[in-house]
Amino acid sequence: MSVMIRSTGVAIPQRRMENAELAAMVDTTDEWIRSHTGIRCRHIAADGELTSDLAAAAATMALERAGISAREIDLLVLATATPDYLGFPSTACLVQRKIGADGCAALDVVAGCTGFIYALEVAAAMLEARGGRNALVIGAETLTRITDWKDRATCVLFGDGAGAAVLSRIEEGGRGVLKTILGAEGSGAGDLYLVQAPRERSFERSEPIVPRIAMNGQNVYNFAVKTISVLVGRLLHASVYKLEDFAWIVPHQANARIVQAAAKRLGAPEERFYLNLEEYANTSSASIPIALHEMTEKGLLKKGDLVMLIGFGSGLTYGAAAIRW
Repeated sequence: MSVMIRSTGVAIPQRRMENAELAAMVDTTDEWIRSHTGIRCRHIAADGELTSDLAAAAATMALERAGISAREIDLLVLATATPDYLGFPSTACLVQRKIGADGCAALDVVAGCTGFIYALEVAAAMLEARGGRNALVIGAETLTRITDWKDRATCVLFGDGAGAAVLSRIEEGGRGVLKTILGAEGSGAGDLYLVQAPRERSFERSEPIVPRIAMNGQNVYNFAVKTISVLVGRLLHASVYKLEDFAWIVPHQANARIVQAAAKRLGAPEERFYLNLEEYANTSSASIPIALHEMTEKGLLKKGDLVMLIGFGSGLTYGAAAIRW
């Protein structure tokens, strides 16, 4: 038995913000954003459009493409850094209700931009351990709601969206999720976090806390470049594959310069790395499933292709997965 990605789905907000619009808000230019990040635009969730709404729409598309109903899902794992509610209920439970997957296990995973790979491993392992048949794995974010639009170092980076995948246990060996590596460096937790001012204890009504993204860009950049190189080496060693065996490497879509630097370190052609952040910017846990869906739609992923997923993000977390498509 093995666990394979059976189908994918996405939900992208209609509102599209190009760099020129940002340049009118903060001291930056389209040329600077493109040259430093590779980003041309990002999509912004509409007023009242929640993370669970995007997640549910992506999940519904993935279910339709898999040809199964929501009631056939045994497990729903949702990765997000921007849940509908702080603490509880989980956004996964809200999605379960919205798509009608009544009764299945549902939980959130919080691992920043590595969230989808963490969720993929959790879902695959739980399907195997529990003898389940199908799982939904979702990465969904509304990052623009926690973006500081006055901070030109971070506001240019993020966008909203959701990507989902249906996982199914199959009899066919040699396909599906072959090997996963997960890890974290908690010592770097202060390099990428949400600023949250503490409330004073008082019976007086106070203004609600609005978290904002704070990042030490240089430290995160250095971590990401190093991590990609190390992860690729560890995954190749653990899976006994060679780099040239992989048809595609799908990294978290954070910054084109990170991928370019990592490719140079590895001596790998940049064309092997799939990038779409020019259109979507950094959608955190949603970036890898959005990329996989786009690749599927373009006919870039074929049955039997060996694909490598690589993630890195707040925590600081990292993860990689080898998948036989």
